Parts: sequence; structure tokens; C-alpha cells
Amino acid sequence: MDMSKGYDLVEWSFPKGMLLTMGFATSWVEFIIHCLKTVIYSILVNGKEGQKFHATRGLKQGDLLSPYLFLIYSEGLSTLMRLAEKEGLIEGAKVSRSGLKISHLLFADDNILFGEASKRGHMYLWVF
Repeated sequence: MDMSKGYDLVEWSFPKGMLLTMGFATSWVEFIIHCLKTVIYSILVNGKEGQKFHATRGLKQGDLLSPYLFLIYSEGLSTLMRLAEKEGLIEGAKVSRSGLKISHLLFADDNILFGEASKRGHMYLWVF
């Protein structure tokens, strides 16, 4: 699962909910979301600046805060995967004789999902 476009797809409500769930103070979370929402963009077309606009989702690449927010976003995905495995909705791949199973690995902008191919697992992963 390639997450190279992940920065563009982050809905702001998700990191907000994750930060609150992780115990960050509401005032701090509101400050972070304010930083995301108040960025103004413009596009150069033939060397001329176009109309300015605000983004409605996504994390600004190159911003010092964005990698940390993306990690929180990825942690949410990881938590959902572990929960799905615990509830028997998906099953990880057995990687040792002792029975250790792995359902996913997260990297900088890629995820590897492990498991048996099944309709039930496919339907659950489609939600992600």
C-alpha cells in the first residue's frame, strides 16, 4: 500500500481525533488544527500568481509539523489493523514456528499488509 500521496489525503478531523484520543490538551489540538487551516496557497500560471485559496484537507509537505502529524495518522491506521486482527476480521501471516503473526509493517510512506487472501479480509481492508 503506497502512501506517497498520503499527505494530500489526510482529513483534518482524523489527526484532531487522534491527538485528543492520545491525551493532548484540547487547546493544543485546536492550535495545531488552526495552523493547518490558516495556510494560504496560490499557483503560478505562466509566471503570474493566481487567486489565493485555503486547503480543505492534507498536510503541507516541507512543513516541520507535517511529518509528526503523518506519524499520528499512521498510528491510527496501525491501531485499526491491530484491532481488526484481534477481532478476527483479518489474519496476519505466520512468520515463525512459534506462531508469531504479522498483519502489517509501516515505513516512511509505504505499508506492507500480510495475511491470507479472503473475501472477508478484502472487504475489511477496502474500508481503509
